[in-house]
Amino acid sequence: MLIKIKGSWELKENQITSLKDYISRRGFIKNAGIMGAASAASLMSSNLALAEESLSTVSNLYDGHDIMDEKTDIKAVRGYNNYYEFGMNKDNPARYAQSLVTDPWRVKVNGACENPGDYNVEDLIDFNALEDRVYRMRCVEAWSMVIPWIGVSLSEVISKLKPTSNAKYVYFETLADPKQMPGLSRGIIKWPYREGLRMDEAMHPLTIMAVGLYGEKLANQNGAPMRLVVPWKYGFKGVKSIVKISFLEKEPNTSWMRLAPQEYGFYANVNPNAPHPRWSQATERRIGDFRRRDTLMFNGYGEQVASLYSGMDLKRNY
Repeated sequence: MLIKIKGSWELKENQITSLKDYISRRGFIKNAGIMGAASAASLMSSNLALAEESLSTVSNLYDGHDIMDEKTDIKAVRGYNNYYEFGMNKDNPARYAQSLVTDPWRVKVNGACENPGDYNVEDLIDFNALEDRVYRMRCVEAWSMVIPWIGVSLSEVISKLKPTSNAKYVYFETLADPKQMPGLSRGIIKWPYREGLRMDEAMHPLTIMAVGLYGEKLANQNGAPMRLVVPWKYGFKGVKSIVKISFLEKEPNTSWMRLAPQEYGFYANVNPNAPHPRWSQATERRIGDFRRRDTLMFNGYGEQVASLYSGMDLKRNY
C-alpha cells in the first residue's frame, strides 16, 4: 500500500488539475495534457527518513495567500526567459530555441556514484510518477513568477545513480551546441553553463527535476527536456537542458561564480536582507502585476528549508 506523505507546500486536492497516466516519455511528449495522480513513490525510497524530517505537518504555508490564483500566464512563462545560450534579450529564447533537438537526449553521469554512464531521459525520470508542483520562482533580477511545474523529486533521480558517501555536491551542466544555440557566440560566460547544489539541498523534497509545466511538456526555451527547479533559490540555480550530472566531493565553481564571484555565490538563497551589489532584493515585481511586493525569505519556503542553513551567515554565504 502506498502512503501519501503530504508536504506543507502542497495545495488542496481540489485545486490541482487531475493527472493522466503515462507509459513512457514518448507518450508524455505525444499528449498535450500531461497531468497524472501525484505519486508518493519519491518518498518511498531510501530517502524516506530525510523526507519525513524535512516535511512538517500540514500547515498554511502561504498564510492564507493562495498562489494558485496568481499563476503567471503561460505566454509570459514561455516568452520571458533568461537562457543566454539563445541570446541576452528576454524574448530571444522563445524566438531561437525552437530548432533545439530534444529527442533523443542523453545525459552523462560521472563522479562519486555507483551507476555512472550515459542515460536517456526516460532512464532517469519515471514518467508514470509525475507530480504537480506549483512554486514561486524568483529571479535574481528582482522579478518573479508563479509556475505550475510537472516533474519528479530530484531525490528519485539521485537514488537511481547511487552516489557514494564521498559525494557532497551535485553538479549539473547544460547543453552547449553552437549549431543550435546562437547565443554561445557571444561568450557571455564560459560555456557550458554549470550549476550545483549541496547534497542535502539536492535531496530535499522541494527540489525537483521538471519535464513539464502548465500541463504540457517543457518548451525548449524553458529548459526541455529536463531542468532543475529549486524554489527557495534564485532562478539562475535552475540549470536547463541538462546533459551532465556529476557527484563531487568538493564545492564546485559554478558559471556565475566564475564570471562575477562578488555578485553571485554558490548558495543563491532568496534573501531580502542581502542586496545584490547593484540593486536591492527587498522587493520584487511579479510578471503581469505592476505593483511591487515584499520579497519573502527563502522565497516563502523557509518553514521547509531554513534548517539546512542553521548557523550559517546567509549574507556571507550568498
